[in-house]
Amino acid sequence: MASPPLVRGYEVVIGLETHAQLSTLSKAFSGASTAFGAAPNTQACAVDLALPGTLPVLNRAAVERAIRFGLAIGAKVATQSIFARKNYFYPDLPKGYQISQYETPVVQGGRLEYLLDGRPRTVQLTRAHLEEDAGKSLHEDYHGSTGIDLNRAGTPLLEIVTEPDMRSAAEAVEYAKALHGLVVWLGICDGNMQEGSFRCDANVSVRKPGAPFGTRREIKNLNSFRFMQQAIDFEVNWQIDRLEDGLPIEQATVLFNPDTGETRAMRSKEDAHDYRYFPDPDLPPLVIAPEWIERVRAGMPELPGAMAERFQRADGLPGYDAAMMTQSLNFARYYEAARDACAQPKLVANWLMGEVSKRLNALGKDIGASPVSPAMLAALIGRIADGTLSNNAARQVFDALWSGESSVVDAVIAIKGLKQMNDSAALEAIIERVLAANPKSVEEFRAGKDKAFNALVGQVMKASQGKANPAQVNELLKTRLVR
Repeated sequence: MASPPLVRGYEVVIGLETHAQLSTLSKAFSGASTAFGAAPNTQACAVDLALPGTLPVLNRAAVERAIRFGLAIGAKVATQSIFARKNYFYPDLPKGYQISQYETPVVQGGRLEYLLDGRPRTVQLTRAHLEEDAGKSLHEDYHGSTGIDLNRAGTPLLEIVTEPDMRSAAEAVEYAKALHGLVVWLGICDGNMQEGSFRCDANVSVRKPGAPFGTRREIKNLNSFRFMQQAIDFEVNWQIDRLEDGLPIEQATVLFNPDTGETRAMRSKEDAHDYRYFPDPDLPPLVIAPEWIERVRAGMPELPGAMAERFQRADGLPGYDAAMMTQSLNFARYYEAARDACAQPKLVANWLMGEVSKRLNALGKDIGASPVSPAMLAALIGRIADGTLSNNAARQVFDALWSGESSVVDAVIAIKGLKQMNDSAALEAIIERVLAANPKSVEEFRAGKDKAFNALVGQVMKASQGKANPAQVNELLKTRLVR
């Protein structure tokens, strides 16, 4: 493995803790709704508030989602795990403690593989544990005061913790994207970062190569991949500046301000003993029978890695293309639908990685927002494959499909007059006219100057108004010139 990249002579060390909100209809330990967008404090029941006399009851659906994740990453799913109380005092935590897992989590170990600059990378996972979310402090529109919304209190989370395996902000972002894709693929989390369903904490430190780990600072609640990149890059340079000035790094929890692009300390960072963990007396150990694990395994979807291998084996896609086709379940389904409709897997992959992704990325949208359906893309590719369209004309048709001018490929071709000229006799006539008008280029080609041939091809394409089949023009022109 290549040496990790250095920043100003320092090695960056990053570990991520990700909170994925589980896609259950009710909360982790109560029957209250988890629906997003309700009026403040309308979805917090007595159990969520820990009112006297209430007892928590574990949500079975949350456990099944944790099992599904554990199986997907090749982890050990603990047959018995313990819930603990994590004690701290904050206005949005009505109980004064959070129900979580500490010493014995439900998912232990595992790994996640992804691509970084087209090369495979692997991050080892430490654990994934079940816990409940806290409420939310609201600072806007309260005339200098802070409001508390407890709707999120008790919402089921899976906290996914990595080893400190990442060595750059770019690597951390690609891991987070891969993890986001996996939890959405599995159907255990909707992945909506704007609504807080998927948010990351980045533990960042720097050290000289070969030195012990440095003091880490934790950047909290990063809900955008772009902000994650910016926050880690700023934090790394801030820490290096401190060390270069001979100043210490103090362990702390920090926040990222996207308006300034800077991190700032929020509080000193607590250690585990500060939370006074102890087993929750109201919850028995979580026991997961092997039969339960096997039932969950039987209902698992085909995983991205297995699907990518199938695309390479059955469709002949290169490894990179296959990985791109499985970047999300919706993307893979789009690819399969278009491929099945036109039987041109490589062309479908090229268009998805090219024009389709370029336009979606510019809009910040995913494949589900594409105005060009799989059937429309397949029809377009079919017309490229049968020689009706040149690549340039195909892009013009695609523009029309994307903008909503039409949903019928053949109609666009007819209206815009984009049908490629494949008539040999007509092309030969154009070639004769071009050769007669460009005797100097003919002489240069016969004298061994290849650029002269390209110039003649360009003249033929211009004379045909771009409709001539370029491959056919090349073939006919070469035949004519060597007579």
